[in-house]
Amino acid sequence: MNNEITFPYPYIVERLDQHYGLKSHSSKKFVSTEQPKEQPKKINIYKKGTKKKLSILIATFWSFPHVGGLSNYITTLSTGLRSQGHKVDVISPNQFSTSKVKNLRESVTPNLKSFFTKRYGSYNDRILNHKRLIYVYEKMLETVDLEKYDILHAQDLFTANILGRFNEIYRKPLFYTPHGMFTFNRLKFDIIKKGSVEEAYFKELESKAITYASHIIVLSDSFREPLIKLGAKNRNITTVITGIDYPKNQRQEKATSSHKLTITCVARLGPRKGHNHLFEALSRLKKYTTNIEVLIVGDGQMRKTLEKQKKDLGLSMVKFLGSRDDVPLLLSKTDIFVLPTINDSLPLSIIEAMHSGTAVISTNCGGIPELITNNKTGIIVEPGNSEQLTHALKFLITNKEARNKMSTNAKIFAKKHLTIDSMVGKIKHLYIDFWEMN
Repeated sequence: MNNEITFPYPYIVERLDQHYGLKSHSSKKFVSTEQPKEQPKKINIYKKGTKKKLSILIATFWSFPHVGGLSNYITTLSTGLRSQGHKVDVISPNQFSTSKVKNLRESVTPNLKSFFTKRYGSYNDRILNHKRLIYVYEKMLETVDLEKYDILHAQDLFTANILGRFNEIYRKPLFYTPHGMFTFNRLKFDIIKKGSVEEAYFKELESKAITYASHIIVLSDSFREPLIKLGAKNRNITTVITGIDYPKNQRQEKATSSHKLTITCVARLGPRKGHNHLFEALSRLKKYTTNIEVLIVGDGQMRKTLEKQKKDLGLSMVKFLGSRDDVPLLLSKTDIFVLPTINDSLPLSIIEAMHSGTAVISTNCGGIPELITNNKTGIIVEPGNSEQLTHALKFLITNKEARNKMSTNAKIFAKKHLTIDSMVGKIKHLYIDFWEMN
């Protein structure tokens, strides 16, 4: 790499200039990352309605495959599309050469530090590191032949920015699926400060991702309001709830399980999943938990803290099972599924529990209320409200008839709305509509 300054995208520089009270200089003074050479426009020889097999690129800024909802979503979508004969490639940063990535990171860092220091007098560590990651991923994506794809589908705001810049040349249908509201969530949990340069930086990237997208596919309607606040048009947003391929007839194994009533929570052991509130609720219900087992499935940074809380509260019925690859089997033996999360989008574990035919208790956040209709397919409580969670648990523990009815309703809803066929079919139709218009 030469010694010229590599700077974040021009719109980012302009936004940072505004934050620092600078008058933006002409972008001609700075060097941007390379754009692909202009490609000749392909003629769409297929008529509308033709059953064209698409070539699709699904790309993410995060590691894939990985543990979590994003990775599961990509796997589900790509597998479903391939089963219908479409060609699908999935690209993520961890798929590129580690030595090349290392060299790019090391070479760009001094240039970025120089740019930020000369322009603003200092640099922000989080922005510097993030811009370095974006630069490396962009340089990797430059080696990909984007022209061969009919559809580009970014799974995060950063990939949407990178592909959006490239797509100024290629002009492909570019879809964008946010799996969380990046800036909002970091402000909510005090990871970044209101009014900070970090807020300005990330919010500008979120707004530009919306501008670049041909259409936005969201996991739940809860994304609409924050996206609209960032500049999206409601008509350019389509909600497609995640579907899964769930094993059939798992529930038949319930008859052979323990006579104990089983409560299960499947979630990463992190501070935002609310396990501490579940334990607080259980501590108030000892009168009703003498014949109950509580299975905590998952692992994470909070495990030691939660094990201590369990001990301090005398919750002998709680068992930590760690990470498991037999969740459907565990759910087949579960009477009540609880996810006391305080921040989520559309948890896969709830969808799995509904398919299994389990009564669900969860919280009023993200897209969860679009899965759980209160007192019909489950019970919704407010995030972090241990008292409400206590009442919900007591009700389902002591009321078998209500528990069974909610279990049945949840399974019916899941089979109708939360399948791979439903999810992939809706997304495929969007792809084809935009490809035909392209």
